[in-house]
Amino acid sequence: MYILTIVLQSWLLFSMAFFGGSKIAGAGHQVELFDSIKLPQWFRVITGYVQLVGCAGLIIGYWYPGIAAWTGILIAIMMLLACLSHFRVKHPIGKVIPALLNLAIAVAVVILLADELPHPFG
Repeated sequence: MYILTIVLQSWLLFSMAFFGGSKIAGAGHQVELFDSIKLPQWFRVITGYVQLVGCAGLIIGYWYPGIAAWTGILIAIMMLLACLSHFRVKHPIGKVIPALLNLAIAVAVVILLADELPHPFG
């Protein structure tokens, strides 16, 4: 299970780094995407930075698995909201698949690391 967790965590890390970096850099497809889902461009940049924060959490999570579990929750929430944004404007399923896949992987990471989740307030 440990190897599976590392593989899934690494997938999320590279995915969030790629998509977060392209959002911050203003890649054309990201600008068009946020226009098509009717969200402002400043929100694209904020989303990119949140994704990069998730990357940091996933990297720290290699040594402290509880941090990776909490980061998985953050990413799962982001991907759920991404899916809902796509569904709201009736995008074809092909545009939703990356968010759905990352949502499923984030949930898997949280489930695999559930025993490592520290209490958030103590």
